[in-house]
Amino acid sequence: MLMITSFTNPRVAQAFVDYMQTQGVILTIQHHSQSDIWLADESQAERVKAELARFLENPTDPRYLAASWQSGETGSGLHYRGFSLRTALRERGGPITLSVFAACVLVFILMSMSDDQTVMVWLAWPYDASLKFEAWRYFSHALMHFSLVHIIFNLFWWWYLGGAVEKRLGSGKLVVITLISALLSGFLQYKLTGPWFGGLSGVVYALIGYVWLRGERDPERPVWLPRGLVIFTVVLLVADWFGISAVDTAIGAHTGGLVIGLAMALVDTLNARKRT
Repeated sequence: MLMITSFTNPRVAQAFVDYMQTQGVILTIQHHSQSDIWLADESQAERVKAELARFLENPTDPRYLAASWQSGETGSGLHYRGFSLRTALRERGGPITLSVFAACVLVFILMSMSDDQTVMVWLAWPYDASLKFEAWRYFSHALMHFSLVHIIFNLFWWWYLGGAVEKRLGSGKLVVITLISALLSGFLQYKLTGPWFGGLSGVVYALIGYVWLRGERDPERPVWLPRGLVIFTVVLLVADWFGISAVDTAIGAHTGGLVIGLAMALVDTLNARKRT
């Protein structure tokens, strides 16, 4: 038996043990003043230590949470506090994630309390040549949502993916992805349907593309998304283009956002490889 490490937080220790079990490595925990992690098969020590270093860089990565659902045991002896939405939002989201989240909620409340057109007149893509120098319009359309389902869907993925990008790659990276994808996906949607559209989905699709491809091409995998989710996203886009989907969606913004996110991830990973 070889002791690998010790954790002061038993929940973190259990997450690492659960993840290693999904990788075919069995570890055990001994709870004392700390939680000691032990390995029976010492021939796997180097592999476990490498995975441990990766785990310590970002123990809240979705892959570790998924592993706990997949292989975690209910009899671990751990006791959890009640769920706090505010704590969850802050733990995963940085200042940009939370600011955009709050702005979308505020705009949605204003649209619910008044006529949608009143808000759209101020925030929509330039609908008249005289408005083309009002620069905020090229981005503010992303803050408008037209139903509760619309805003819940977009804000969940914004928080989940945008928060991961901001926490692991920095606020600057999230700002760049957001502004570029809002501008270009909005332009494509404008060309397809005119100026009266809104929603954060163009940015969300860009984040889906970026996070997935960055995880596939970056060996350190600072951000990561399952391939199945990306395949499902592409299937939905195809259904939209062929009119199979039962939901009226901003297909131009979705398609443009996904392509933009993939392109940005490709550029970032190519630049990272050149530096190394």
